[in-house]
Amino acid sequence: MPSDDHDLGSDGIIAPAADYDAVIVGASLAGCATAILLGRAGARVALVEKQPDPAAFKRICTHFIQSSAVPTLERLGLLRDIEEAGGVRPGLRAWTRWGWIHGPAVPEALAVSLRREKLDPLVRGRAAETPGVELLLGRSAERVLRGPDGAVRGVVVRSRDGAETELRGRLTVAADGRDSHVAKLAGMRERTTPHNRFAYGAYFEGPPPADGQTGSIWLLDPDWAAAFPTDDGQTMYAAMPAKARLEQFKADPAAALVELVGSLPDAPPIRESRMLEPMLGKLDMTNRLRDATAPGLALVGDAALAIDPLWGVGCGWAFQSAEWLADAVAPALVRGEALDAALERYRRRHARGLRGHARLMLDYATGRRFNPGEKLLFSASARDEALARRFDEFGSRRVGPARSFATMIPRALVVNARHALRARRGRGGAGAGERAAEAVEA
Repeated sequence: MPSDDHDLGSDGIIAPAADYDAVIVGASLAGCATAILLGRAGARVALVEKQPDPAAFKRICTHFIQSSAVPTLERLGLLRDIEEAGGVRPGLRAWTRWGWIHGPAVPEALAVSLRREKLDPLVRGRAAETPGVELLLGRSAERVLRGPDGAVRGVVVRSRDGAETELRGRLTVAADGRDSHVAKLAGMRERTTPHNRFAYGAYFEGPPPADGQTGSIWLLDPDWAAAFPTDDGQTMYAAMPAKARLEQFKADPAAALVELVGSLPDAPPIRESRMLEPMLGKLDMTNRLRDATAPGLALVGDAALAIDPLWGVGCGWAFQSAEWLADAVAPALVRGEALDAALERYRRRHARGLRGHARLMLDYATGRRFNPGEKLLFSASARDEALARRFDEFGSRRVGPARSFATMIPRALVVNARHALRARRGRGGAGAGERAAEAVEA
């Protein structure tokens, strides 16, 4: 196994060779995906999880995996497993006050939906079965180990009985979520921005939404609501209103959710459904951004970028960032190539894939109303099938903002100009004041 010549342990004694090529802290989606890909590449991996139960799962999550991550699931061999576990492949549509924007019902546009209660143990089990991966349950990271050059070289973990073990590796991966303890231990820089919405949601059993297995979101400007069909015939109903409505929800979250969703335009049948488990809620969704790398350290999933869950990107980006990291560092870990250069490749790939999307999402997370550009794109996408396809590509994160807007904005201007012209003809003409009002409204 490739290793450094020496590492400096926490006791200050020079110790021989690393025990692992990579030490991954956090055995949820991002950590397990990283472990699977590195193990397949021939690396020896320690996969550390603080929960002792292999069936543990993340409870507060919409579980929606955007179609941008489906190629990664296929590469991992997980897509078939998910479908065999009852996962569904929903399309997506978005309601706006200009009408519905329907994503195309084509394979590359379909998302993946399987409750975390099933998804997390499934992915963790596949990681544990991967040759080269050692799953260490019930252990928490206490300290980071550093080499003579200051680079992170593993972690000290503590088991439930208090015993501590040094896990050394050329690469340490923080996959331990938005409140990443490893990132804190390593002194990683963190930037936060406020999130001025809150979230409540629950799983319901009852009549399926009108569009069957299509996921639906309502862009209520500034509030948001959703219906996501999932396995076992259940539907996740969720709402993310601006914080001005928080007191209304806190008094009786279940009743407030049913009232909001049941009153939506083209409302799904939440009033005819039965809530299966207690309501889940999250009042503080502060956006957290950290550098994706440091010497000897990489961050994946929410540890690197925990951002507005309104757009359902968390699960997909966990899988995708794991793939980007594994592809960047596997040659260094397995063939002894330079790790610093590999981490720099990952840092650039992470920024290229997510930075543009993140910038827009941080702005909307302030709880503001639609800006003129959003009004232009949403209204035109509801009126034009070609724009709706491009909207779906962008909204599902298959295409970045720069490429999307370069084609969407010119077409949106044309679509809305034609719509305004038809409207004026239908009314027998309009004055300059009416035309200006129509342009702002569009």
